[in-house]
Amino acid sequence: MSVNFRKILLIPVWSLVAAIAAAQAPAGYYDPANGLTGKALQQALHNIIANHTSITYDALWTAFKKTDKKSDGTVWDIYSDIPSGTPAYSFTFVTDQCGNYNSEGDCYNREHSFPKSWFNDGSPMISDLFHIYPTDGYVNGKRSNYPFGEVNKANWTSLNGSKLGPCSVSGYTGIVFEPIDEYKGDLARTYFYMAIRYYGEDSGWQGSDMVTGSQPKAWALTMLLKWSKDDPVSQKEINRNDSIYKIQHNRNPFIDYPLYADMIWGSMSSTGDVISDEEGMTIYPNPASSYLTIVLPDDHASDLVIQVYDSNGCLTRTVTTEEDTPHLDISDLKPGFYLLQVTAGKKRYTERFVMVK
Repeated sequence: MSVNFRKILLIPVWSLVAAIAAAQAPAGYYDPANGLTGKALQQALHNIIANHTSITYDALWTAFKKTDKKSDGTVWDIYSDIPSGTPAYSFTFVTDQCGNYNSEGDCYNREHSFPKSWFNDGSPMISDLFHIYPTDGYVNGKRSNYPFGEVNKANWTSLNGSKLGPCSVSGYTGIVFEPIDEYKGDLARTYFYMAIRYYGEDSGWQGSDMVTGSQPKAWALTMLLKWSKDDPVSQKEINRNDSIYKIQHNRNPFIDYPLYADMIWGSMSSTGDVISDEEGMTIYPNPASSYLTIVLPDDHASDLVIQVYDSNGCLTRTVTTEEDTPHLDISDLKPGFYLLQVTAGKKRYTERFVMVK
């Protein structure tokens, strides 16, 4: 008797995946992106989050009270905060709003992490909360419109350890601003958001040494993908995403589902001669607790490369096999959501699974 495990498992697994991957998003919010990779996924996500409710530039001050407030009521400033210690100073909403400044700690203002000159001060980008943060005015001024990057020999260092200096990332040697490690992932996912929200809408943007239109250049993309994996999504980002959704009525998909970055630009995107074939592979059991059985079409190539990625897009294992129906031991994986990718010759098959204990 032939059993179509895919038909049996598809509905409950996708329901569980939706709950894990986008716990705060409305049901079905990302459904149009299911099964896509590369440019197709980028376009689908753009269609989902485009045409957001735009607020005025002045309204940002009020919005910050909801999107960037610490538990003690002070401003959550990523350029002065020290997550593992005590910041040198803190800001009070409204009272410490810039104004003029002469040094760190004087006041906070509106930092376009994606500098507004790069998009010609246009709307709705100029007031899009997803890339605008309340930050120390003096540090913001030091950052200016320099790209983000990594610095070995700093020309200037802020009180929380952010640096300004020549870039040490391969592919660029100009002056860059390096935030502290704890906020590199936040800013990487901010740039990924800009790359899909304004995908196809960035004609005429000035751009910079870091981006062409809204799209990161090669050196920057490599760095941002690393930042996103090294600094996973925090509760701060989750809360901020939910707060902005209430104001702008769109979300940052890379906070809800970090794997999207790798599925668009990284090793899980469909590029070159590799063909993505979402419908061609069946895996079971799913959810799984100790092993996965992988069933491929009868005409698949004999040499298989099996890769498993966690929910943050990090590769957890690679297995090479010639088994016709591989049985993959996953007993050591932690509970959560994973993506299985099998490359067979010039075809690539992708499926999601849930690990339970």
